[in-house]
Parts: sequence; C-alpha cells; structure tokens
Amino acid sequence: MSWINLNGKVVIVTGGAGGIGLSVVKGFVEVGARVMIADFSEQEGLEKAEEATRIGPGEAAFSRCDVSSKAEVDELVVATMKKWGSIDVLVNNAGINVPRLLVDPYGKEELTEEIWDKVFEVNVKGQFLCAQAAVRQMLNNEKGGVLINMSSESGLEGSEGQSAYAATKAASQNMTRSWAKELGSQGIRVVGVAPGIMETTGMRSDEYESSLAYTRGISIEDLRSKYAKTTSIPLGRSGKLSEVSDLVVFLASERSSYLHGTTVNLSGGKSRG
Repeated sequence: MSWINLNGKVVIVTGGAGGIGLSVVKGFVEVGARVMIADFSEQEGLEKAEEATRIGPGEAAFSRCDVSSKAEVDELVVATMKKWGSIDVLVNNAGINVPRLLVDPYGKEELTEEIWDKVFEVNVKGQFLCAQAAVRQMLNNEKGGVLINMSSESGLEGSEGQSAYAATKAASQNMTRSWAKELGSQGIRVVGVAPGIMETTGMRSDEYESSLAYTRGISIEDLRSKYAKTTSIPLGRSGKLSEVSDLVVFLASERSSYLHGTTVNLSGGKSRG
C-alpha cells in the first residue's frame, strides 16, 4: 500500500458496476482510494459499492450516470466533489459493443445508423464528456491528476462484425495521444489501457454472443470454443481481470509518473488480429 501511495485519492470509474470496471474499483479500494462507481444500473451499482467497500481500507460509493449525457456526467462530478472534495483519477471504462455486419444479405444483423450512433455516443462521446468534466476539477489540484482511457487490444484493427466498436476504440487511443499533448504541461497525465482476451465475465450475454457468432458465420458453440483456445496468445492463457486492475492502479500512481500519451497493450503478447 505504501509503495503505490494512493491512500485517500479520489477516483471515478465509469462502467464500474461489473466486468473490468468492477475489478478496477476493487483494486483501488484495496490500496485505500475512494472510488465513485458511475454506471447506468442503479441497484447493481449500489450493491457493488457496498461489496467493494468491504474488501479494503478504501471506500466506494455510487452515482448513476449515462456517460453519453452531459447533464448526467456533470451531476456525477458534482456528486463526487460533494462527497470527497476533489477528483484525482478518472478511469474512462464505460463502453458497449453491438456486433453488426456492414451489409447483411439476409437483413438480420446489419449495422444501422441508430446502432452506429449509439456505440459512438457511449464509447467516444462518453469518454470526451467525462474527461472534460473531470479534468476541469483536476486542474485545481496541486498535483494535477490522471486520466486513463480504456480501449481494446484490437482497437486499431477490429474483426468481422465489429467495425463500429473498432472505430470507437481507435478513436479512444487517438484521444489519449491528443489529450496527453494538451494536458501534460498542466500536470495531467493521460494514458490508455488496451486489454486483450480476458477471462469470461457476466457482461457477455447470450444475445451478444448470438450476434457475434452470426456476424462471423459460426455457431455459438464454435464461438465459445474459439474464446477458450489460447494458442494464439504467447503466454498461453487468457488475462485475469485482476491483472487489468493492477495495471490501472499502477498507472494512476506516481510510480508511473513518466508514462504519458501512450496506450499499454495488456494482451499476453498477442498482437492484433
């Protein structure tokens, strides 16, 4: 705890009620940080805040937030400031993926303007709105702050049926570089984390897997079998959610004080594709 030195720091984690986000929340609580979970699901968010608070010296609270809404993002920042008086770290983790084909001859799973806009509103506009609102507060901090954008290991390439998602994650990595150039001189570090193939969580629904399998022209069983294979990963296994949270906590600390404007691929050595 003393080595990482985040005791008492105030952190916002968007999409923090499940999956990678919840693991990140718990990682910060374990080192004594105070974490605001921002998520769309109020009941689950409140339950996970209580659960996270029990595991370490830090604490967690919850504020309902649709990151694509400026009004709700502003309310999130107000709630965090009212509770703890500052914002030291923002983890831009909230994101969605709706697998769709560019052109589907059968008209079943084709990318529409509505879906395209929805994915971009959450994954790109959401990161922008949250970053802007949080950084305004960080600029008042004596020691600045840290902005961490979550993307994906395949963000610059993508795969079948995920063009909208791939485009948004590429945008996230480019925003990381752009904001780093702008904010570095003002004491705000900006870094990215791009997880590769991670262990399965409850975030991957049957509906999502059905759509993804369809866009790839395979069965759900084949899709799940493919996920289970780790032969393409040099380390020979999927990543653990705790390994993502360990990296994020490290990046938020002064131990990574010269890491800026870069996105770290956490992929077990697997390259894109």
